[in-house]
Amino acid sequence: MTTFQYKAATTGGEIVSGVLTGTSRQNVIEKLQSQGQIPIRVDEARARPSVGRRLKFRIRRRPVTADRLGDFTRELGTLLRSGLPLDRALSVLIALAGDEPLAELLGRVHRRIKDGATLADAMERQGPVFGRFYVSMIRAGEAGGALDVVLGRLADHLARSRDLKSSLVSALIYPAVLVLVAIGSILMLLGYVVPQFTEMFAEFDQALPLSTKITVAVGEAIRSYGWILLLLIPAGAWFVRRQLANRRSARRWHAWLLRLPMIGDIAVKMEVARFAHTLSTLLDNGVPLLAALSIVKDATTNYVIADGLEGVVTNLKDGSSLAEPLAAIPYFPAFAVQMIRVGEESGELQSILTDVSAAYERETQLTIKRSLALLEPVLILVLGAVIAAVIMSVLVAILGINELVI
Repeated sequence: MTTFQYKAATTGGEIVSGVLTGTSRQNVIEKLQSQGQIPIRVDEARARPSVGRRLKFRIRRRPVTADRLGDFTRELGTLLRSGLPLDRALSVLIALAGDEPLAELLGRVHRRIKDGATLADAMERQGPVFGRFYVSMIRAGEAGGALDVVLGRLADHLARSRDLKSSLVSALIYPAVLVLVAIGSILMLLGYVVPQFTEMFAEFDQALPLSTKITVAVGEAIRSYGWILLLLIPAGAWFVRRQLANRRSARRWHAWLLRLPMIGDIAVKMEVARFAHTLSTLLDNGVPLLAALSIVKDATTNYVIADGLEGVVTNLKDGSSLAEPLAAIPYFPAFAVQMIRVGEESGELQSILTDVSAAYERETQLTIKRSLALLEPVLILVLGAVIAAVIMSVLVAILGINELVI
């Protein structure tokens, strides 16, 4: 049996919390429902954080995260499906959020709804927190009288998008750590170890090998001007962020990214998977194709593909099909175009887009695994060769001095 912490709402809207044991999370949910309670959150019990960690969390308050937004979306859908009206459901979630930034955000939304605004309009007035895609989905759900269903689909979409992004980040952790450790080792060798031999080499009137001269010179440069490297790192990060903040320069960076081996392939497949899944979700909830494509364009992170989708929107306004202008977008896969063409001809565009999304999500995962399987040994060999070259350049000079002494 496993212990679970839960928060639930009674039929009167009162928030209750506690601990239950069960064989699984679903088992605990069923127990709560049998007691006439509406489960909002059921999580496996964890060790309580220390006082220091709780204080640190309170001091370092963060804005509403994508994970928290996804939790709120699913919880709101659960409460609406359980029969609570929207006004009461929001009150429950505000109380549940406590002093989180989400509570303040939901409070503003709640006040606008009380003033007569729709949920979509109230969320749209909160700035970029919810986003155009999110608001359009909510508006479609309200218009179709199926807000609870749309919230469930929206929560699934947000979860899939997070999983797709986190899979790439998680896969890059090991290579990044490997590179940082290797660079740190090289800098330590050049900046600390090699200069220890400089005085010994100077005592002997012997010409050093070229490789040793280069290694010693680099070591002395790092020791004397290493602080400049420390300044260049934040300066480089600031320069890149400034470049990416400007659409024209960011587009050049994105075009360069798409041309890179392995990385470009992964970026294209991630964008296609996101494009197909977002468009499918919007169409499935009754958003017209032209409006849906405009929303997808704004949600596309790569400006090269986003600019191509701008041309697709223009062609659709002129009466074109979807597949033809998509084929003209740089780097857009021909397989995806053919699948979309089949969907248009058969009248099953939404289901075909769902299949395309699933296919390219699998392709993304597979490509990441294959790329890392190739990248990791290459990194180990290259960085190992650099470290070996530094060590050998010093050993060659030491052996030469030993021969001179003998």
